[in-house]
Amino acid sequence: MGSGSVPHPMPRPPRPHPMSSPPRQRASRRVRQRRILGLLFLLYIGTLAMIVFWSSPIDQDSAGVLRMLLRQLHGVGVPGWVDYSFVETIANVLMFVPFGVLAAAWLDKGRIWMAAVVGIAASCGIEAAQAMMLPNRFATIYDVTANSLGASLGCIAVYAWYSRSRRNSPLDRS
Repeated sequence: MGSGSVPHPMPRPPRPHPMSSPPRQRASRRVRQRRILGLLFLLYIGTLAMIVFWSSPIDQDSAGVLRMLLRQLHGVGVPGWVDYSFVETIANVLMFVPFGVLAAAWLDKGRIWMAAVVGIAASCGIEAAQAMMLPNRFATIYDVTANSLGASLGCIAVYAWYSRSRRNSPLDRS
């Protein structure tokens, strides 16, 4: 440089929108979220495996209590179609909702549907394994249907959450 030259300043990178975090910070937050979701999913899968691969039906010891409770409920006006089979089906649906929620939340937003597909495949695999390996368990298409519904409802809940969050985001209202 000569004695009279002034150095040109380096051009500054564009400033991010004040409501958004830098890409690196967002990426590291998503990585942390996925790690936590992965850990929760593994804990859930471990619990689910204990329930579905128990040598006898998990509700075997409490079936009499549940039937007695249902008789009392029927006596005070609960409809007769709310029976043991109905309660068992609802339990199967509810047992797989966390599958759909955790798997869908772990996946990218555009692939949430894959969690439902994996949930359905897992349910089919569980029922097939019960039929082949556990003589005291009863594998049924009704259980596959209920489990699949639960996983799908979990995915729908995550999709609805993401859609609502995106719609209410201050960045989307500009």
